[in-house]
Amino acid sequence: MAKLRDTIIETSLILFEQNGFHGVTVNQIVNASLTSKGGFYHHFKSKDELLFVIHDTFITYVLKEAKAANQTHASPVDKIQSIVRAFVKVFDLYKPHISVFYQENLYLKPKYEDQIKQKRDQFKQMVLRVIEEGQQLGYFRKELPAIITSMAILGMVNWIYKWYKEDGDYSIEQIADVYVDIILHALLPAAEEEEYRQTMLQVPFFYSIK
Repeated sequence: MAKLRDTIIETSLILFEQNGFHGVTVNQIVNASLTSKGGFYHHFKSKDELLFVIHDTFITYVLKEAKAANQTHASPVDKIQSIVRAFVKVFDLYKPHISVFYQENLYLKPKYEDQIKQKRDQFKQMVLRVIEEGQQLGYFRKELPAIITSMAILGMVNWIYKWYKEDGDYSIEQIADVYVDIILHALLPAAEEEEYRQTMLQVPFFYSIK
């Protein structure tokens, strides 16, 4: 049954991208996914709930990864690296979902929009807390306003949606390397930044990308 649910989601992603949310009917989704209305409504109460699930999937993923980073790592430096890498990779793992999100998010019903907003706010707060923790413990530059710094990180990574291509010159892992490097160079005090730079020069890294 889970396979049918996934098929319905994958089919609707294609249809929504091509025709827009309001340009697609449940009948079209049912026919394109080779199921029945009964099969559709077994998994989704409505087309609106289906749109919510598409939005919720990738937001839930980055939130889960951020929580895991907090539980796994003691150092704020390791936490922010792990969070940024997971956030960058979501644009590859869930590219169709994110495309539909930016295209159709205005059509979310209020009750679903509130749930999405809660999770997005949770993620923002987790990034902010890691920045604040790093500053309090002396890992990150204290002169940077934590709220502006965290929003800058989120904005920079979110913009990947506009230009990332799966068949582009750089893999998503290489892109994640670059983003982590840029962010850490901004966050780390001079001495720690130099130590980090020397460490990175000793391992295969994006500097070798041609």
